Amino acid sequence: MDELAALLDGPRARGAFVVRSVFDPPWSVRVAEEAPLSVLVAVRGDGWVVPDAGAPVAFRAGDVVVVRGPEPYTVADDPATEPRAVIHPGARTTTPGGDELCEAWDRGVRTWGEKPDGAAVLISGTYRFDGEVGGRLLAALPRVAVVPGQALVPVLVEEVGRDLPGQQAVLDRLLDLLLISALRARLAEETSWYRAHLDPEVGRALRLLHAAPERSWTVASLAGAVGVSRAALARRFTELVGEPPMAYLTSWRLTLAADLLREPGTTLEAVARRVGYGTAFAFSSAFKRVRGVSPSEFRRR
Repeated sequence: MDELAALLDGPRARGAFVVRSVFDPPWSVRVAEEAPLSVLVAVRGDGWVVPDAGAPVAFRAGDVVVVRGPEPYTVADDPATEPRAVIHPGARTTTPGGDELCEAWDRGVRTWGEKPDGAAVLISGTYRFDGEVGGRLLAALPRVAVVPGQALVPVLVEEVGRDLPGQQAVLDRLLDLLLISALRARLAEETSWYRAHLDPEVGRALRLLHAAPERSWTVASLAGAVGVSRAALARRFTELVGEPPMAYLTSWRLTLAADLLREPGTTLEAVARRVGYGTAFAFSSAFKRVRGVSPSEFRRR
């Protein structure tokens, strides 16, 4: 598995909140639902994403916008437009003053707004829990990323208005595919990702670490497998990836472990073996040192 494939292997929406919003200018919605990641599709009309900290980011009709949370942000026709609605955790929606809007603005199957039709139509899909999107992926993303229209957008537009058996599963998978497609296009523009993957030595080292994280790797054994000196690999790897090989391996192992811990019935011993730790104690110590909580506490949360 290459670096980019490994990074994008995480999105797994489970009961994602997907809704079509319809507005006429001036419109503005403050999003304070504390989700780790949201995907916005501008079906009709241009607009802006306005983070609480940072410059406003413009988008145009047809764009896909990926917004990393959990900090609040505003989506509007103009950065100066005051919010007319606030989305809270659990998809509860109110006016800025606190009056409930869910029923008043309900326009049918997964559709919401002041009127049934309008100049601006936006589809939003929200990943509600951290476990649905890998931490390494979230760390790699900017606060707001705008990607030109993707091929899956018309499919999502068609499916969001349907109310058939199994529809939520269809929308979950469509959201995953749309996110992966958009991020692949976005990350392809980031030279460092491709420099690392395409580099003859570092790219091979990354593939080896991803293919066998359970192996007792050292910088020397990794360099030997790649066919370069230990010093050369350490220097080049750190330059392109941003951290030394063993620090990267630890982070990758614990990312995999976090996903394994969510599987029902998986023991700490089994997780430890699968990610390269000889004992559950060694694994627990490393996990707590990096994550700040023990594996058992992480699983309970």
